Amino acid sequence: MAQFDVHRNKGAQREAIPFVVSVQSAQFDRYRRRVVVPLVRRAAMPGATAALAGTRMNPVFTIEGEALVLHPLDVVSVALDQLGDRVGSLAESGQQIADAMDERKRAINHVLLASPLT
Repeated sequence: MAQFDVHRNKGAQREAIPFVVSVQSAQFDRYRRRVVVPLVRRAAMPGATAALAGTRMNPVFTIEGEALVLHPLDVVSVALDQLGDRVGSLAESGQQIADAMDERKRAINHVLLASPLT
């Protein structure tokens, strides 16, 4: 399994999130889990969130003829046996995905720095 491979989502949210993309480095292939980011149908996104589709943090990719929004705030670790079939790769868009993950990190750091707990 390669970084940026796209898999069908076998989970309960598969209507809203038909696919996930693996963002895990091959360095960790020996583990039985993969870090994935959901590819969400725009219609399934709440109004304010849907407006972010196409931004640096939420790029849009076409998978099997459907435009789907990368949603890095919902990154998750999934057991290998819970990943659906591989349907393609977004390796050619790897930099866009890496940029979105960087934006996610910045958003989290911004919240942490602004927190009264720090």
